[in-house]
Amino acid sequence: MFGFQRVGDLIWAGADQRTRGFLLGATAGRTTLNGEGLQHEDGHSLLLASVVPTVLAYDPAYAYEIAVILRDGLERMYEKREDVFYYLTLYNENYPMPPKPDGADAGILKGLYKLKDAPPVEAGAADSRPRVHLLGSGTILGEALRAQELLAARGVAATVWSATSYKQLRADALEVERWNLLHPEEEPRRSYVASLFAGDDAPIVAVSDYMRLVPDQIARWLPGRFHALGTDGFGRSETREALRRFFEVDAECVTLAALHQLALHGRIDRGAVRRALDELGIDPEKAYALTC
Repeated sequence: MFGFQRVGDLIWAGADQRTRGFLLGATAGRTTLNGEGLQHEDGHSLLLASVVPTVLAYDPAYAYEIAVILRDGLERMYEKREDVFYYLTLYNENYPMPPKPDGADAGILKGLYKLKDAPPVEAGAADSRPRVHLLGSGTILGEALRAQELLAARGVAATVWSATSYKQLRADALEVERWNLLHPEEEPRRSYVASLFAGDDAPIVAVSDYMRLVPDQIARWLPGRFHALGTDGFGRSETREALRRFFEVDAECVTLAALHQLALHGRIDRGAVRRALDELGIDPEKAYALTC
């Protein structure tokens, strides 16, 4: 199918009829199905999915994530008889599929789990590096992993997370927020996403092949400085590499965003950001995808 953005009103009607099943958006991403221009390059289906209460929308990166989600859907819809249905993005890009990390299932279903810690320092050395968190979704998770390496080369420790569902994270946070509102004299509960970053003020940079509004859904529940990158604007007919630079979601732009957040925190010098612009080959006067 051509994605949620083409059939959204029909999906709403399906929810009204208590539909169950799986919808697979097989042309996902505004930079991944390259060469299709604005007609098919999808950067907003996940945003539209967020308005349907009974849709569980996921943006998986790896085959094991899809397997976990499908198993959960079969159990919830056909064993427990819940009136929900699933929307999964599927991308037209080939890249390595790693084995599933131990204990990842719960985080996959809740919407976020730690994928890869920052590279360690040399044995016996104190780790005084500035730290950031990189949240990647779908095929763009690969850009976050590449950015981790670029940041390590610049003395920054970046932890990479796979963000499978901002909709699920937001739904959980809203439910916890409501419970706390209605139970003011009881010990406040903490949402899943808030618990992951509790006491951690390291900047967080989120990147996906969808509009910034998708990761922005969780911004107010995060303790540290948060910055979202995404594919706001019309699609273009170009190569993946050119499109990802145009929308500023490639590894180099993720690296630049992380360095900028660290500079705003006062944890690195602003000159390091300026040098990175030159080293990463990013034109500060390049076209802005949202307005051109």
